[in-house]
Amino acid sequence: MIAFLAAVLERFVGYPAWLTDRIGHPVIWIGRLIDALDNRYNDPEKSFESRRLSGVLAIIAVVLATLVVTLGIQQVLRFLPFGWLIEILLASTLLAQKGLRDAVLAVARALHEQGIEGARREVANIVGRDTAELDEAEVSRAAIETLAENTSDGVIAPLFYLALFGLPGAAVYKAINTADSMIGHRSERHAAFGWAAATLDDLVNFIPARLTAGLFALAARYMPEADSKAAWAAGRRDAPNHASPNAGWPEAAMAGALGFGLGGPRSYKGEMLDLPKMGEGKRSLTAEDIATAIRLYDRAMLIALGALAVWALISVVL
Repeated sequence: MIAFLAAVLERFVGYPAWLTDRIGHPVIWIGRLIDALDNRYNDPEKSFESRRLSGVLAIIAVVLATLVVTLGIQQVLRFLPFGWLIEILLASTLLAQKGLRDAVLAVARALHEQGIEGARREVANIVGRDTAELDEAEVSRAAIETLAENTSDGVIAPLFYLALFGLPGAAVYKAINTADSMIGHRSERHAAFGWAAATLDDLVNFIPARLTAGLFALAARYMPEADSKAAWAAGRRDAPNHASPNAGWPEAAMAGALGFGLGGPRSYKGEMLDLPKMGEGKRSLTAEDIATAIRLYDRAMLIALGALAVWALISVVL
């Protein structure tokens, strides 16, 4: 029940920007802990093995700290008359359903209203690649790729763990995912220290990534312009080519469903990377294609909410 109500609340309200400005956000608080551990224990003078062990201990500390705090909050709330309402509010902060949709939609609106320069500024807020020289098709692909991947990381995965394990489950997932985004990349500084965070993130996203691909494929059945069979076929064909064992599934499924060509070469910090392509469709995408991707996303979210409602009903009955 908590997962369903938190998802509904976050869908319509989200996490207000003014609240972030005043008190921050749970992900920001977790990020500060990760950053402190990185600065304190990721010593470049130590050996690779020593730094990797430090990274293992760091992610254990982050997970345990998150688990202890959220379990404590959950226990306290059980003694309050309307503690379940507070738990719903707290759980909703761990989801990014509305924020993701709004951020991607802002890119499409900028393309319409401000031109390519405005769209580059908007897409720079949600992607890590270089955006200064992207054209309309590249901006559109970047926005759609982010929508697909973050549907899994930002929405389905935390909902999955929230439904199974309550507030602590969703919070621990967000802690792991945040650690991966901060220290899980293969840079010189983090190849050793971030190994544990990256490995653990791959593990916890294994099921949610494939669930997300399945949701896109199912949602495509309810869109005249989408192809459900092509979504799942693209996922099975192209996802294994992705550098991540998980990220390719939602991206390839969305590409297949809508007849888009996603992925491919992109620049990070001036270095061009030749990444695999997801989907075999058109690559000259536009703001209208972003809007189409958002419609598929909306249908997938409705299906997910329906599944959560059934789960909540079963939980109440049992």
